[in-house]
Amino acid sequence: MRLFTRPYQSRQGRATESSPALLWLLGALAGQLGAVGGCPSVCTCNGTEVDCGGRGLVSLPALGLLPGIRTLVLSNNRLASLAPGTFANHSALEYLDLSNNYLDGLPATLFRELGNLTELVLRNNSLTSLDRGLLRGLGQLRRLDLSLNGLSTVSPGLLDELQSLTWLSLAGNRLHALERAAFEPLANLQHLQLGGNPWECDCNLRDFKHWIEWLLYRGGRVDAVECTLPKDLRGRDIRGVPVEMFNYCLQLEDENGSSRGGNTPPCSRAASPSITPPSEGPPPAPAADASAPDCVRQRYRPVSVRRAIGTVVIAGVVCGIVCIMMVAAAAYGCIYASLMAKYQRELKKRQPLMGDGEGDADPEEKQISSVA
Repeated sequence: MRLFTRPYQSRQGRATESSPALLWLLGALAGQLGAVGGCPSVCTCNGTEVDCGGRGLVSLPALGLLPGIRTLVLSNNRLASLAPGTFANHSALEYLDLSNNYLDGLPATLFRELGNLTELVLRNNSLTSLDRGLLRGLGQLRRLDLSLNGLSTVSPGLLDELQSLTWLSLAGNRLHALERAAFEPLANLQHLQLGGNPWECDCNLRDFKHWIEWLLYRGGRVDAVECTLPKDLRGRDIRGVPVEMFNYCLQLEDENGSSRGGNTPPCSRAASPSITPPSEGPPPAPAADASAPDCVRQRYRPVSVRRAIGTVVIAGVVCGIVCIMMVAAAAYGCIYASLMAKYQRELKKRQPLMGDGEGDADPEEKQISSVA
């Protein structure tokens, strides 16, 4: 009995001593098998990158076993809808491409867990509107592509939390006008694409035109914003339309304000958590008080910095030229009047002398004629 006990104990001891290394090896092998087995068969996986593009997918494949992916490509498929918790377990995701699909609506909480996302591509879908809370929580987003959709408006509040956004494309949609307040939170925006939209260059686009000029003034880039209406501005870039052509908008606002009467109180300015210095950007537009829905919103009347300086310089030059011309004309008039007065006085002095000379000359002429 003792002969068999010792070898068994020694083997057991050896097995116990080597068990940590064996467990580590089995864990590593299980991790590798899990990583390989977690990649969907219709996708291509390379480390933290998963490419499911161009597979004709109608529904999203199971990605629950790949929580650490950073790049996910789902472009060129047939996705028409996505569930609210589709990306709930992918907080490490940094790049998401959903372009060239049939998405016509996105849940408000679809991207709520993607706090590390830096680029989102929704190009060429069927999106006609976006929930104002869709991009909430995407504070690290730097590039956003919403081009080639059917968007007709960008709701104020949709871009409020995108302070890090530097590139935005809204080209190829159905935008007629945009609210200035919807883009004021984009303090770091450098490139904006707006081409391919049926812009109506009327009073509804005036404030946004001023914001575009401010973006260009601080070094940003904006592509062509060609007007389709009114007819006299068709084909012209809104950036080249003089601001004086929008002066009638102020008259319309004054007329509308006077027609409402003075019984309706103005909206109070909402308290903001931080105050932006005037040198860093334009003053924010006044916000309406939620507790007073019947108040009259006082629209912010922005001023173009470059056009204001140019107008002041031109007005000063013109006024200076006019003043110089008026002084010169007055001096010329005074000199001419004094010369004429002096000439008249001399002329009056010479007239009596000329008359006496004629009277004295007559008798002499008579005597000479008689002697002859």
